Amino acid sequence: MTHAHHDEQRPAAPQPTSVAPLKNVAACLALCEALISAPSRLPNIGVFAGFSGYGKSIAAQYAWNTLGAVYVEVRDFWTRKMFVQALLSELGQNRPRGTIGELMLEVIGILGDMPPKLIIVDEADKLVDKKMIELVRDLNEAADVPVLLVGEELLPAKLVDYERVDNRVLDTVLAQPCDLDDTRCLARFLFPRLSIADDLLDHIRQRTGGKARRIATTLHEAEQWARKSGLAELTLATYRGRIFDGVAPRRHDRRAA
Repeated sequence: MTHAHHDEQRPAAPQPTSVAPLKNVAACLALCEALISAPSRLPNIGVFAGFSGYGKSIAAQYAWNTLGAVYVEVRDFWTRKMFVQALLSELGQNRPRGTIGELMLEVIGILGDMPPKLIIVDEADKLVDKKMIELVRDLNEAADVPVLLVGEELLPAKLVDYERVDNRVLDTVLAQPCDLDDTRCLARFLFPRLSIADDLLDHIRQRTGGKARRIATTLHEAEQWARKSGLAELTLATYRGRIFDGVAPRRHDRRAA
């Protein structure tokens, strides 16, 4: 499976209603649609980059499901051949065999025979780091398919070293930290029955650095805390639960006691 997680099970495709409509989700979807509709004379590779925890993969998976794209999440241990095999697996070829060249021709042939499909490559930094990114350019040009590269904040800078790929980039969108509207949206989406005041939401947003993943984890903690405390509404003054700010907890030195 190409984008299996630790249990090696393919995640269920996220349904359009199962993702909070955050600004990064909308921005990623708009970039994908621009790639798909780009005239043939224009480049049609897009880059969606940002810091870990900003929700890039969730946004990319939403676009994958909404647009019927092909989605591949690159693994650290992948070779060039494993990347192409993963693509073929996504295209319905479960046990692809042959040389890299033969497999690439098979991918190009399948993509050429179907209606234009967007290819989403998550963790694309790994392809650049392993000097495998030219495979994506080959697919982009030979099969004339739009490609979205999703990766960390430095991905656009890394691509500059690969001029032939960089020249094919139509647009680069940087994922943004959650603002108060996004934080409010996440709270309503995840815990619609719990009322959380804006002062607490903004405090959570600041402490978590606007990272959607940490905000969601903190909101889960807040919901548990409110339930145990018997509160239907939380404010900055009343909440005493944990905020997941990414700082490792420190053991208290009790020797002085």
